[in-house]
Amino acid sequence: MLLKRLIVCLDVRSGKVTKGVRFAGNVDVGDPVTLAEKYCRDGVDELVFYDITASAEKRPTDIAMVTEAAKRIFVPFTVGGGLRNVADMRAAILAGADKVSLNSLAVLNPAILTEGAKAFGRQCIVLGLDAKRVGASTQFPSGYEVVINGGRTPMGLDAVQWAIKATELGAGEICLNAIDTDGVQQGYELEITRKIADAVSVPLIASGGAGTVAHIISAFQDGHADAALVASMVHSSIFSCHGIKAELAKAGIPVRSGLHNR
Repeated sequence: MLLKRLIVCLDVRSGKVTKGVRFAGNVDVGDPVTLAEKYCRDGVDELVFYDITASAEKRPTDIAMVTEAAKRIFVPFTVGGGLRNVADMRAAILAGADKVSLNSLAVLNPAILTEGAKAFGRQCIVLGLDAKRVGASTQFPSGYEVVINGGRTPMGLDAVQWAIKATELGAGEICLNAIDTDGVQQGYELEITRKIADAVSVPLIASGGAGTVAHIISAFQDGHADAALVASMVHSSIFSCHGIKAELAKAGIPVRSGLHNR
């Protein structure tokens, strides 16, 4: 049985980790590299760095931060935000990133998924998919629409149909973020999580809404997710990565146990 993964997301703005609710009301919570090192030693399986203002500011992702993180952490990590082409992806990977996350760019230029997979292998290409509940219809049979630009721009694409197409093009993993539950800490959006997990053959990361360990358990058991992404839970220091994984193990969820030490 494949182990389930716990992933911490670090949204970075102006050099600081920030956290909001439904992509708004952000507050700074600390230095990204320092926090990444803390979570790494506390037993996290993977990390994700999102440079959340890079695209809006029309600049590449913060490569200096990626380089520094690679020196100090020892779990796989993904970088997203400000990746405009294969050259930007290459720069992030050469700086130490194990994977790159493509979201708005992939929707606007789907061929970038194929280009990235050919250049680095599909295992390096993560599709970031932001989905918003709109109700089932002929246009949106899943009941969820793909949105980009931090949830501000609806794209007229059905979330499940886009997930399937993206994996056919080269995405090797999908990080599904449910806009309606993002940062609310009332649980993941299990309906769309399960629909996409069941529709694709690549690993699915559930994102948006974790507030308790029970929510994470539900993402695995009811949402059929392969990994769960958390942010507010651990940024608040109410939960630790080690403590979360211990509770998951007690619930029968197969996870890698133990703290990480060099």
